[in-house]
Amino acid sequence: MANLKKFLPHLLVLVGFVIVSLFYFSPVLEGKKIFQSDIVQYIGMAKEQNDYRDQTGEEPYWTDSAFGGMPTFQLGAYYPHNYVKKLDSVLRFLPRPADYLFLYFIGFYILLLCLKLDFRLAFLGALAFGFSTYLIIILGVGHNAKAHAIAYMPMVLGGIILTFRQKYLWGFLLLSLGMALQIGANHFQMTYYLLLLVIVLGIAYLVDAYRKQILPKFFKALGVMVVAVVLAIGANATNLLATQEYTAHSTRGDTGLTISPDGSDKPAAGLTFDYITEYSYGIMESLNLFAPRFMGGSNAEDIGEDSEIYDTLIKLGASPVQAANFTENAPTYWGDQPYVGAPAYIGATVLFLFIFALYLVRGRLKWWIVGGSILALVLSWGKNFGFFTEFFIDYVPLYSKFRAVSSIQVIIELCVPVLAVFGLYKLFDPKMQKEAKVHALKWSGIIVGGIGIALLLFRSVIFDFSGAGDSVLIQQMGADFVRALKEDRKALYTEDLIRSLIFSALTAAALWLYIEKKITQNWLVPALALLILFDLIPVDKRYVNNDDFVNARQMDRPFQPNEADQQILQDDAHYRVFDVSGSPFNTGRTSYFHNAIGGYHAAKPGRMQDLYDFYISQNNMEILNMLNAKYFIVPSESGQPQAQQNPNAFGNAWFVNNITWVESANEEILNLDEVDLQNTAIINSEFKNEVSEDFNATGNAEILLYSYQPNELVYKTNASAPQFAVFSEMYYQPGWQAYVDGEKADHVRANYVLRAMNIPSGEHTVTFKFEPEVVNTGSSIALASSIILVLIILGGFYYKSRKKE
Repeated sequence: MANLKKFLPHLLVLVGFVIVSLFYFSPVLEGKKIFQSDIVQYIGMAKEQNDYRDQTGEEPYWTDSAFGGMPTFQLGAYYPHNYVKKLDSVLRFLPRPADYLFLYFIGFYILLLCLKLDFRLAFLGALAFGFSTYLIIILGVGHNAKAHAIAYMPMVLGGIILTFRQKYLWGFLLLSLGMALQIGANHFQMTYYLLLLVIVLGIAYLVDAYRKQILPKFFKALGVMVVAVVLAIGANATNLLATQEYTAHSTRGDTGLTISPDGSDKPAAGLTFDYITEYSYGIMESLNLFAPRFMGGSNAEDIGEDSEIYDTLIKLGASPVQAANFTENAPTYWGDQPYVGAPAYIGATVLFLFIFALYLVRGRLKWWIVGGSILALVLSWGKNFGFFTEFFIDYVPLYSKFRAVSSIQVIIELCVPVLAVFGLYKLFDPKMQKEAKVHALKWSGIIVGGIGIALLLFRSVIFDFSGAGDSVLIQQMGADFVRALKEDRKALYTEDLIRSLIFSALTAAALWLYIEKKITQNWLVPALALLILFDLIPVDKRYVNNDDFVNARQMDRPFQPNEADQQILQDDAHYRVFDVSGSPFNTGRTSYFHNAIGGYHAAKPGRMQDLYDFYISQNNMEILNMLNAKYFIVPSESGQPQAQQNPNAFGNAWFVNNITWVESANEEILNLDEVDLQNTAIINSEFKNEVSEDFNATGNAEILLYSYQPNELVYKTNASAPQFAVFSEMYYQPGWQAYVDGEKADHVRANYVLRAMNIPSGEHTVTFKFEPEVVNTGSSIALASSIILVLIILGGFYYKSRKKE
């Protein structure tokens, strides 16, 4: 009975999290789904894979519907013995995206409990973390994997802290499961950022252990954590190994190419500095952590009819309806980034409590939180703090594999609420002197109020409210429009600064009332909870609200076939489609209906991207012919998509007369524009031992595709002499195996991206099967790791029970 009473508050908190999550995303209760642009593209990309799974109950691990063909390792493939995914599905029992909001809450709640905070303070902190604007906006656009990975970050930190506190069994349990779930979320950029924070945390605990002369305990805890993390990695082995394998062949890897289409030098591996830092936070822009529309908010802000832009548009001749429609998506953002969907607002109330805590909290907790926050803030500035970012790109392992450096601010959004709530814990500590509390409140007010008022009074001196794209807007809309836009930007800046100052003042007043014993803790915590909710939720609702929800059918089937699609789909042969009516390498729509040459993915196949940059983007017909582009979707005179058949496509496979040998990737790609690709194969000399030049193309030789599945293609050949065939399929050596009449045979890479092989004379069956060994290897490791993990946990509980006896 005592245990039940002890657990009851936590049960009520969980119920509260469920209610709050469903309340915020209330349309899910009507069966609606949030329209997430990135998920729409994913649905297009994964259509062939999902259809095959539904029809056969098996995983193809390959799709031909995107980029001419690619593994499905990063498209939601299911792996054997992936028990982490099963556990995750149990935790995400709410409809999406309420499930992710619930994970935000519960993960952060667990972290604060591990810091020995009262359940009420933990509940308060969870609300502050979960409603941080950036964490909500990524749900709105469909960055589900990112949200998923962020949600499990606090659990990992909780496990580490428990272990350092010598709660080895519970620390091991929470760390191993939290780390397994975090890795399983499959957003390795977020995992990498978490690692950076953990390193800072570890340094803080190491210094503290050295000062207190308890280094043996530190290293014992470290040993327990290493075992937990290794088993967590092992439980995700298939996904990790498959991702590592594919990364080497993606735009994040090295294709061997060292030249660009214009002839200039190109880095052989990794991402370029400009690409990595394209989304770099402005140094001053970071103040939108305190005032959401400090720099205009987003690229599409609803500023209403009571705005300078509306009046100016009316004067320029726009109708009231046209002007009103424009002001619903006004380009008010004037920061350094090319596009911003919403500011990374963490709340004026939370930030005030954070600064207040800086004066009350001492020791390692403060320093790893402050250190991690500063590191994240500086790295988020990217090219605006170039030398520091360049150092990380050049010398810190794996940092160059990730782009959009501004997203590292998730570490700030995690750290700030932790210290903010811990500051309240110190405030409630009777051992803390009143003078210290008053001192902390005074200086917090001076810092926040002073900076806020200075920014308000001197706004026209400090800023001119000009954006990077204003010159284009002047050309399109005129100088009067841009002047009006600047006035609206200034108005948003002023409005939100005043708003944040008011919330800061209310927070300070609530703290003062408690310090002066005008109210009790039981009144202060609910008051601060309301301030946090009233502060964050209205800002969140500006960017993600009920209007973003649609009927479930619209998300389940986001694309409808047009006339061009319907015409092409009448052809049941195996071929590819190139859609030039939009952005072919930035859409999953074509992949939803056809085997597309383009697609949508953050890590595209590297050699296919090279081919696009050099030739496909220029509509080079010879290259498109070798890719078996039988149909093009082009815009008609009226702008509607229409289908055009290409009679010159080479087909699924063809025999060539000769081979041109080259010595490098540069020569491979450049020679594609120099030879007759229907009669000549370009092959790197690294494959010379696997190719016989004893072949003789004859007029009566034929090769036909007999059957097609995403992971298996069967060809029939008939020739009076040995032949050399090129297949219009992507070469991916780690998984594809070739067989002639059931016997394994060599195949090589030709024409930079395709497969090719020797074909003996006579009638034969040539089969390509996608048999990724990485899946078998990873699944065995995952099974073994999961078993060991369960045995260790059971053994730990058994040991503790015996110890109690």
